[in-house]
Amino acid sequence: MSEQITETAEIKAAAAEQGAAKRDHQLHGSPRAWTRWQRFQIWAAAYVGYGLIELIGRTLRFESRGDENLEAIYRAGHRAIFAFWHNRIFGATWYYRRRGIVVMTSQNFDGEYIARFIKMHGYGTARGSSSRGGMRALAEMARCLKQGSDVGFTIDGPRGPLYQAKMGPVLLARKTGDAIFCFHVSYEKKWVLGGSWDHFQIPKPFSRALIINAPPIYIDPAADKAALRTKHQEMQHLLDRIREEGDSFWADSSRRNS
Repeated sequence: MSEQITETAEIKAAAAEQGAAKRDHQLHGSPRAWTRWQRFQIWAAAYVGYGLIELIGRTLRFESRGDENLEAIYRAGHRAIFAFWHNRIFGATWYYRRRGIVVMTSQNFDGEYIARFIKMHGYGTARGSSSRGGMRALAEMARCLKQGSDVGFTIDGPRGPLYQAKMGPVLLARKTGDAIFCFHVSYEKKWVLGGSWDHFQIPKPFSRALIINAPPIYIDPAADKAALRTKHQEMQHLLDRIREEGDSFWADSSRRNS
């Protein structure tokens, strides 16, 4: 019980911090002073990212599995806490666009331009990460869930390790009673940016893509630390399973057609 009270107090404090940050932004502009060159880079990267997703996304041919799992969350009167891997941002942004999903994005340089181009695709943003501003962003996301918006996490971002899920969705699900909704995007044909920490994937034009939507994970509001660790492991295993299922699908399909 004391752990739950402590976390509730932390989230309330973070909410107050969020309000103060908003007021500071209104009075003083951006809380981070980018140089003119950095502002140009952010602007350019945001528009290139938006345009590339718009251009290629229109050509992709999606197949989806498990749509009933997301529908079940809504039928139960809950909202969804989307969780997916950072290197699949491209396909996820296009497939779930214009639904008003609020996504946690980091406060660093990469997070700044990512926040801008996903906003162009109809997403909201809560600024923070596992290393900076995380509690403030969780408080903002809890508020959005309460107001009826879904939220989302690139679950191994912003800097990895690759395919290792962070704890944020678990804490948020316990706080709100809403469901963790894991999904995975896999492309038949893609480019892989080998120089990036996450081996970021960009689907090739006219590629087929597979979306796998997993069953929801609910967390008891009274869950203790041991129960939270168990749920975190459950989320990790589920994300690993649907990634293996999705990525192996195209390999198996290629072998069948060869």
